[in-house]
Amino acid sequence: MTERAMQEPTLLVLTALADRPRHGYAIIQEVAKISGGRVALRTGTLYSALERLVAQGLIEVRAEEVVDSRLRRSYGLSDRGREVLAAEAERLAATAREAVRRLGPSAAGA
Repeated sequence: MTERAMQEPTLLVLTALADRPRHGYAIIQEVAKISGGRVALRTGTLYSALERLVAQGLIEVRAEEVVDSRLRRSYGLSDRGREVLAAEAERLAATAREAVRRLGPSAAGA
């Protein structure tokens, strides 16, 4: 039995961290960019998600620094997070391929 599909905000956060570590505000900006502005993460939602993803071992704190008297953490994908993201990307790609196949030749030009 496979795990259930990943929620879109989780997928977007992991994708935002796939190429390099980022701090919270940069993750919010990257998620907006990746989603074409469709998803706008709120700060509280993001930090709850980051805590959950750290606890699940999918991401890790890569650096901590004090900026304007506030602690700023940078997060990056863990090895497990990279594997989980790759598996989810393949699952989504396989579903998309099947959808295109079932739609037939007319879907190619749509």
